[in-house]
Amino acid sequence: MNPEQINQLSWPDSQLLPAIVQHAISGKVLMQGYMNQDALQHTLQSGNVTFFSRSKQRLWTKGESSGHTLQLVSIDSDCDSDSLLVLALPQGPTCHIGTETCWHDNDANSPQLAFLYDLEQVIKAREGADPKSSYTASLFAKGVKRIAQKVGEEGVESALAAMAGDREELKNEAADLLFHLLVLLRSQQLELADVITILKQRHR
Repeated sequence: MNPEQINQLSWPDSQLLPAIVQHAISGKVLMQGYMNQDALQHTLQSGNVTFFSRSKQRLWTKGESSGHTLQLVSIDSDCDSDSLLVLALPQGPTCHIGTETCWHDNDANSPQLAFLYDLEQVIKAREGADPKSSYTASLFAKGVKRIAQKVGEEGVESALAAMAGDREELKNEAADLLFHLLVLLRSQQLELADVITILKQRHR
């Protein structure tokens, strides 16, 4: 959305549109707020998601006091132009009670693929940690050669399970393969999002 499109939205008498904020990578729904034209304009200009606070009766930038801002990735309206979908990258917990989302981090409410993002964050946190503290930390300590070797081993084992028609074994080996691939990507300062970008380019 660009500033010229703001006036084209279907603003109600209250001049407030509901704005759903979604994690731009994991897809988790983080919170809902309301935006008037000034809040939307400020969000686009500043790059930090800003709402109109109905309790404060003023513009309110998420994280203005806590520092847990929402960095704007994109904004779009629905087919009726009367609600907004905001994709953002949270800088810390979104909810005021300290949870990642305002739905209290309930896994049942999260997209399944969001777990891959959560797993990436765990892997990232264990990079450089005491090798004795976890298997992941020990892999990082052994270096990229060993991590790459594990990816190769798990890839072969996944292929063998498929050739044998062992669906349960294939699921387990594929899980091992995906985990070690994420570790390998992290060891090279890459993320799954970088791979997805390539896939999207190829799809086009």
